[in-house]
Amino acid sequence: MFQGASALNLDAKGRMSIPAKHRDALGIECEGRLTLTRDPAGCLLFFPRAVWETQREKIVAWPIAARAWQRIYLGNACDVDMDGAGRVLISPELRAAVGLEREVMMLGMGTHFEIWDATRLAASEQQAIAGGMPDVLSNFSF
Repeated sequence: MFQGASALNLDAKGRMSIPAKHRDALGIECEGRLTLTRDPAGCLLFFPRAVWETQREKIVAWPIAARAWQRIYLGNACDVDMDGAGRVLISPELRAAVGLEREVMMLGMGTHFEIWDATRLAASEQQAIAGGMPDVLSNFSF
């Protein structure tokens, strides 16, 4: 289960260092084999390869009416491998698609991660808070 936020910097080549707290788990779970894809929310989704393969099969089975959404998720999917220093290269196309510059946030979302431009994430969170809690969470409490 992946959780928590990590503030990271992309290097000049577009590589991102996986935080140590997740690096070992990803090495064990998927031998550093990962998949990135675009999310319409404005971030990248970052999956251990086996988790992505399960999601990919579900996406492939969508009806033809969802072809545009298949293009977003499958057409932008990119397999990456963690290098010996625990880094992954994010392609220029994916960086441009979601506006990743230098400062990024990596958020653990249970089975996968979201990778956001730090400024874009802050704006998205502000917008969500301003919109109030959705009705589906009306009975939620800690």
